[in-house]
This record gives sequence, structure tokens and C-alpha cells, in this order.
Amino acid sequence: MRSLDQLIRDLDARLAAADAELAARYPGDRGVRQPVHTVYVPADRYDADTVPTWGRDARAVLEEHGGGPGGFADVLGLPADLAEGVYARVHAKLGSEPIEDLRIDFEDGYGARPDADEDATVTTAAAALARSLADGTAAPFHGIRFKSFEAPTRARGVRTLHRFVGELTTAGGMGEGFVLTLPKVTSVAQVLAMVHACTGVEEAHGLAPGTLGFEIQVETPQSVLGSDGTVLVARMIQAADGRCTGLHYGTYDYSAVCGIAAEYQSMEHPAADHAKAVMQVAAAGTGVFVSDGSTNVLPVGDRDAVHAGWRLHARLVRRSLERGFYQGWDLHPAQLPSRFAATYAFYREGLPGATARLRAYLGGGDSGFLDEPATATALAGFVLRGVECGAVDESEVERLVDADLHRLSGLARRRPS
Repeated sequence: MRSLDQLIRDLDARLAAADAELAARYPGDRGVRQPVHTVYVPADRYDADTVPTWGRDARAVLEEHGGGPGGFADVLGLPADLAEGVYARVHAKLGSEPIEDLRIDFEDGYGARPDADEDATVTTAAAALARSLADGTAAPFHGIRFKSFEAPTRARGVRTLHRFVGELTTAGGMGEGFVLTLPKVTSVAQVLAMVHACTGVEEAHGLAPGTLGFEIQVETPQSVLGSDGTVLVARMIQAADGRCTGLHYGTYDYSAVCGIAAEYQSMEHPAADHAKAVMQVAAAGTGVFVSDGSTNVLPVGDRDAVHAGWRLHARLVRRSLERGFYQGWDLHPAQLPSRFAATYAFYREGLPGATARLRAYLGGGDSGFLDEPATATALAGFVLRGVECGAVDESEVERLVDADLHRLSGLARRRPS
């Protein structure tokens, strides 16, 4: 008859391979901040002053059409008690860090141009990014989207990738927040090819192996569901060999390929919700961030048009946040006020409840909830995201929870990067 110790050893041996696979495939949080948005700027319109210019333009729209704290809150439907605080934080954010993640776009936003023209734009844009990194005005996260690895654009995409990284490396380096975006992915083979391309570019420019990470843009149904009925996006994450940093939903390409009429293409269409739910499950536990897409209804024109655009954008941002998508795309400076206002309101509204529950969980008090460890992890992650984007202050959280951020990071199971 086997002893208990022998039985445990037998089970450990039986499950050793499964344990190792689980740890490798689902390593958990990477321990890095996730930006609340990605801003796409056509490569030929990008310069070293783009980030502060967007901030100034966004502030100008806010001051012209916002109507002050109370008026802005009314437009967006924010609680009156948050009006002053949110407005002040948004105004400050637009001055200090108006863009959290910027993508210099050589794909749809740039279009098809002669090679000589795109080569010249690569040189100019790389030099501009290098200058902004040197003078401290670059977005904390930044990079390029190049053309897809589909046959017609593959050579141009790789050429831009190779040349941009080379130009930026020569000019002084890419910064810690550099990221690449692989668009219109239709097969696992393209992800494997991207890993190969990254290795080749690193070798060509003297970069350490693994330096280059990339996002996969989910813009085609093929990246969600393969012809064999399998969920390809999950296989894509694993095929990236640890280089995949994010999955980004492409609202309009995906909707169009699904046959949805232009009038009804939206971040909240059922087809969009299905795709994003699959992405969310595929990425869970892998350390890969998931981003919602964008709305192409811009807050531009007269006051009524700006207000209508802000209301729509703020509602969609809030909808994404409530569904666990903490990042989206912005396409115009006038979207920044509604992006940050909706984001800040989300975290500030949830702060009292989240911190009360964390305080009780850590200190043994009574919050009215019987929170399990998994929920405590989610609560800690929530307040940390709020601090990282500027919605709440570190000192505010530590006072309300009676614990420092280091302890909360441990509770959130943040794996050091």
C-alpha cells in the first residue's frame, strides 16, 4: 500500500510536464504599465513636436467647448461630485503626458507610395522620434505600424521595419517603450515570420536577442477563427515566442470583412464583442495586453458636433473599461479630453469601494463582501491602473488601503519585467 508521501511524489511526477507547460504558456502579468490608449499618426505627419502639439490642441478644444468643470461633466454625463477633480486632472494630463502610446503609422494612415518616398519618410520620422526621446517629449510608449505580411505588402513592410529600427538605433536608441505593430494578421505562419524578422533585424543592428516585441492586430476574421475551426489568436500568442506584447482589435477592417454595413460598423457591434471576447480569453494569464479599437466619429466642428463626439467617445471608453478592455485607439487630438475624462471617472468612481474591500481583505475587517484571493488580485490591479494613468494618487491609495503600492503590486501578482 502506497504511503501518502509516495502518492504525492507520484502525482508530482505525473503532472510535472503539465506544470511546466502551464508556467511557460501562462506566466501572468509582465509587471509593466498598460497605456490607456494608442494614438495613430500618419508617418508623414509625425514630427518631434507631435506629442506636445496634440496636448495643446486638445487643451484648446477643451477650453473652447468644455464649458469648465461643470459643463464638461454635464456633456459627458459624469457625476457632479467628480466634475472639479476630473477636469483638473484631465487638464494637467494634457499638459504633461497627452499621449501615453504613439504609433507612427506606415500602413493605412500612410498608404501606398513609391519606395523612395517611404524610405525618406522612414528617415525623417526616425530622426524625429530620436529627437523627442532625447528632449523628453516622446510618449512613454512609442513605435511604428508597418505594412502587413500579406504577399502584396510584405517586402515593403519588412523594409520599413528594418530601416526604421536601423535609423533609430544609429540616432541614439529606441527607448524602453518601443513597440512594433503587425497589422492584418491572417495566419499563425505570419506570426512565426514576424519572430524570424525580429531576430534578423536585431542581428543586423546589433540589438540583444528579444529586444523587439510586437503587437498583433486582430483585423481579420481569420485571426479569430481558422478554417479548421480553431481559435488562431491563441495559437498566435504562443507562436510569438514571448515577443507578443498585445492584441489590438481593428474595428473597421474587421467589421468590413464580416460584411457589416458601414453605418453599423462600431466597437459595440455584436461581431466586435465576439472578437474581443475571444481575444480576451486567449490572452488571459499570458501577460499579453488586449486593446479595444476606435470610433471614427470625431468631436470636430461646431460646439454641438464636438459635444456629440465627446459623448459617444466617452460612452464607448467607459463601455470598454467595464468589460475589462483598458486600452483603446484615439485618432484625433479632440478625443483626448473625453478619453481621459471617461477613464479618470471610471477609476475615481470605483476607488472608494475597491480600497475599502482591499483594506478589509488585507487587514481582516468587514467590507460587506467575502472576497476571494482572485477578486483581491483584480481589486489591486484596478487601483494600480488608476495610479499609473493619473486618475488617482499613490498617497491617496495608500491612505485608503493602509498598505503601500509594493504590497498591492504583490497582491496583483505582478511579475517583475
